[in-house]
Amino acid sequence: MKVLVLNSGSSSLKYQLFDMETEEVMAVGLVERVGLENSVLSHEARGNEKEIVKDIANHKEALRMVMDLLDDKEIGVISSMNDIEAVGHRVVHGGENFASSALITDDVYKAIEDCIPLAPLHNPANKDGIDAIKELMPEVPQVAVFDTAFHQTMKPDAYLYAIPYKYYEKYKIRRYGFHGTSHNYVSAEGAKFIGEDINKLNIITVHIGNGGSIAAIKDGKVVDTTMGFTPLEGLIMGTRCGDMDPAIVTFLESQEKLTAVELDTILNKKSGVLGVSGVSSDMRDVEAAAEDGNERATIALNMYLNRIVKYIGSYTALLGGVDLIVFTAGVGENSISTRKSVVDRLGYLGITLDEEKNKVRAKARVISTDDSKSKVIIMPTNEELVIAKDTFSLAK
Repeated sequence: MKVLVLNSGSSSLKYQLFDMETEEVMAVGLVERVGLENSVLSHEARGNEKEIVKDIANHKEALRMVMDLLDDKEIGVISSMNDIEAVGHRVVHGGENFASSALITDDVYKAIEDCIPLAPLHNPANKDGIDAIKELMPEVPQVAVFDTAFHQTMKPDAYLYAIPYKYYEKYKIRRYGFHGTSHNYVSAEGAKFIGEDINKLNIITVHIGNGGSIAAIKDGKVVDTTMGFTPLEGLIMGTRCGDMDPAIVTFLESQEKLTAVELDTILNKKSGVLGVSGVSSDMRDVEAAAEDGNERATIALNMYLNRIVKYIGSYTALLGGVDLIVFTAGVGENSISTRKSVVDRLGYLGITLDEEKNKVRAKARVISTDDSKSKVIIMPTNEELVIAKDTFSLAK
């Protein structure tokens, strides 16, 4: 069975085509800076590479370009779209309806749609991908793999908010957590990589890209995670504010005469490093501006790093110590300077960085020194393989 996996982020689209008989990756690609200028589609299929640079307005347009490459006469790996027998989608928010992956029926599609207010940057992109597949391959089964599933091991004292309990009972207002597929994969693979049993480890997984979250994992189960009721809570991200005083919402509403929709747009799409720096939502652009002396970019970068360090420290306390810290996702895997800035501030925990080992991008590697009290590693995430396996299992 050939399975196409789609992983839509707020400004990116990852995809992989798998032959599930061998779990071979037939084609892989990434569309970056979706919705921004100079979008880049990088495609590789069995040694053939192609890069397209052009403005790509949205995820649906990006997906159509991917489909054209998969059955391209020169570099394609399939004869037609009929060769694809199932499609798996990373879906960010499933509410409390889904503790595992599910075939996309009308009811599941409606549930994904209903969760758009909870994940306004991602669920619309997920839905666009599902819609595009329906247009192109209406008979092909589709599977939703939910980010929220891995975090279902959290206990009520971690997932409830200190508001009247009736609102949890009525609206299911609680912490859900996201990036669960990634946290699941890199924690398990990270434990294997250092030759330890995940069921005996305290692990902190640091998934930082345009979106970002950190998870505290004890004995293979999530104890706490930074994202909450929606992906807005927690770390400072590309365009999301992360943690802040909730009274700011009512203050801005009153002072600026803003509607709920306008406030939601500000906090999800105009805040974060973009809002503070005024430069970009892309950390590479912000780092470059900071190096050139841009004061606001420097402030935004320091705020971003402070929040990561703060959560690693608090989760170390919550777990009663940490055995393994895992960096993953776009920034975590590729930003040498971000990893160094974070780990250098963990010396009080006896954690030290090997700067030479840290000089690598997107490669699994231990980057802490041999005498570091806790191991620190880079582990490239592979959410696509997890999604492909679930899709294969359900589509059969």
